[in-house]
Amino acid sequence: MDEDAPLPATLGELIRRQRELAALPMRQLAAMVGISNPYLSQIERNLRAPSDRVLNAIAEQLHLSADTLAAQVAPTDGAAESAVLRAIREDPDLTNPQRRSLEEMYEAFREITVAKRRRGIRDDPDESPAP
Repeated sequence: MDEDAPLPATLGELIRRQRELAALPMRQLAAMVGISNPYLSQIERNLRAPSDRVLNAIAEQLHLSADTLAAQVAPTDGAAESAVLRAIREDPDLTNPQRRSLEEMYEAFREITVAKRRRGIRDDPDESPAP
């Protein structure tokens, strides 16, 4: 992707863009992932959200990780953007690639924590609790 190009607004747009960059016809990617062509079309047009299994399979066929796909999508609601992401995006001393790297790491750490909470897993017992 062009380093200075704006982030795609949605996951579907990013999947379509990555598929096109890989020069894969929609039918071929759908077959590789094991889903129907109409289902992939609906995902790319943001009419349906892919399941975790399908998203992982799409990412694998595009030689990316599902986390990378999700992290490259621009936030859709500015009000929901965290103060950390806002600070990263507004820091004049960072380049666009540095911003994207920091955003990806931050989102990856957040997703891991949220996933652990959903599964009822407590934080690492070696870590001291926050005051």
